[in-house]
Amino acid sequence: MRSARRAVVTILTEDHGLPVQRACQIARCSRTAFYRAQRSDAAVSPADADAPVITALQAVLERHGRWGFWKCFDRLRALGHAWNHKRVDRVYCALGLNQVRRTKKRVPTREVVPLNAPPQLNTTWAMDFMGDSLYSGRSYRLLNVLDEGNREALAIEVDFSLPSTRVVAVLDDLVAQHGAPRQVRCDNGPEFIADAVRTWCEARGITLAYIEPGKPNQNAYIERFNRSFREEVLDAWVFTTLAEVRAVSEEWRNGYNTERSHESLGNVPPLTFLPRPTNATPSTFKLCA
Repeated sequence: MRSARRAVVTILTEDHGLPVQRACQIARCSRTAFYRAQRSDAAVSPADADAPVITALQAVLERHGRWGFWKCFDRLRALGHAWNHKRVDRVYCALGLNQVRRTKKRVPTREVVPLNAPPQLNTTWAMDFMGDSLYSGRSYRLLNVLDEGNREALAIEVDFSLPSTRVVAVLDDLVAQHGAPRQVRCDNGPEFIADAVRTWCEARGITLAYIEPGKPNQNAYIERFNRSFREEVLDAWVFTTLAEVRAVSEEWRNGYNTERSHESLGNVPPLTFLPRPTNATPSTFKLCA
């Protein structure tokens, strides 16, 4: 019925020269329906109509992936495109570009460091961070340091925040107690690549052996230690204060070094496999509250 009325309007306007308004009144057809039908007959698909906008937007975002809508629109105008912001915004949203775009974080390229662990003390230390939360929900961090020569846990540092200066303080205390290692193996965390840690290692002739990004297996000894610590302490206890975490962690660390057998060490504890010298200097570093 509607198509017939539109056909009548077309005949009246084209063959008899009546105005569209009068022809629509005679055919009892609204002008909106008549014009909409004309546009639908002559119009191209929305994808084809917006193809130039899509191409231009993608070209801008290919070079500037973190730009938002208005920067893209201003750039399109600067390139001479006359589309208004409403059309560009419609296409921008239809492409899903109004969502948060996560780009891959750039990390430095690292050389592969062999995972060699000769049975010698202070050849290579490994360090890594862990995270957990108290019963209240507040998160805290742990810095673990391991001697790969005998798998001895040298330190488990616990606090709400462990910046690079705190990492340096822990390492300084361990060097005073056990002597300096030849190298320290770690990942590319912001605390480990900070100037404070790199400067401290350079001043003492210690090599920082960074693993490749996304390859935790290149730091397998500390990762295996982290698993044991999480299963036997963090997943087994509900802590309400940092003091509890420190007390239980220190007790577990002593048992790990002196009682817990290791298959890779011939089923003996680390300090039985390769004891520390008895004349080591006592630690002077105190935990921060």
